[in-house]
Amino acid sequence: MSSSLPEGHSSRSVTPDDAPAVNELVVAADEAVMGWSDSTEADLVDWWREVDLECDSWVVEDDAIAACGVLYPHGETADLDCYVHPSQKGVGLGSWLLAGGEARARERGLQKAHAWALAPDHDARRLFELRGFREVRRYYRMLIELDGPPQPAEWPEGFHVDTFKREDARAFHAALTEAFAEEWNWVPMPFERWLELRVNAPDAEPSLWFIVREGNQIAAVLRGDAHRFGAGWVGAIGVRKPWRKRGLALLHHAFGEQVQRNHECHKPCVSPPRQPLLLPNHYRQPQVASAWIPASARAVK
Repeated sequence: MSSSLPEGHSSRSVTPDDAPAVNELVVAADEAVMGWSDSTEADLVDWWREVDLECDSWVVEDDAIAACGVLYPHGETADLDCYVHPSQKGVGLGSWLLAGGEARARERGLQKAHAWALAPDHDARRLFELRGFREVRRYYRMLIELDGPPQPAEWPEGFHVDTFKREDARAFHAALTEAFAEEWNWVPMPFERWLELRVNAPDAEPSLWFIVREGNQIAAVLRGDAHRFGAGWVGAIGVRKPWRKRGLALLHHAFGEQVQRNHECHKPCVSPPRQPLLLPNHYRQPQVASAWIPASARAVK
């Protein structure tokens, strides 16, 4: 990066070994804004699998890690996910990370930059607006608490549900891609890359992935995890257009499977696609836990 850091600070790329310290930074930043955090080292490492950390990440240090930023390439867009420790705010580290992320996006030939922040983080909002960003989208994570397994799902006549098998991978990927084709900012992931990051992931739990079929045609798919962000997790759910508004009970079925797998935490969550930091309507503080995404409408060329 070309601009200078404040005196006493230095920068380098993130490494996987930084996960514990960076997670402490993220937790501190979250807690300063909302009073709680559900960030984990495992979730950070999972996201970092999608990134060239050597070229597209930055750690700022003085005696400890003071700030961190990562650029996630997303089609023609750079998703910039940056954190500054509360004790280090006001010295220019956020501006330095954001400027460097935009510069790296130009080097990569990306056309736009999106920046992410929590809704109550007014300091982040001011910084984004000073750099010409404007808010274009808000995402919310949905959460339900269950006292026990719901009643078994009831399927419309002619429909049935199967648990994902490896031989379903290509059809599952195609159905999910089709279902999200008109979603804002959706960029389909090539099958081989999806296979590597999702099916072959060390913590993948295909026993919580489900396929609804009418006859031999896939109508809907769901990808879940037993433990993520402190709850059962629905990472993606998609219904193909011809089968929408047909009363498919896929999410209901997933809740039941999640509860059976996760007796100590009956809190399945539903997430929108791609969320570097999208925090839930938490059971302690739902009024402040929504997330927003301010993003530049201008090119970064």
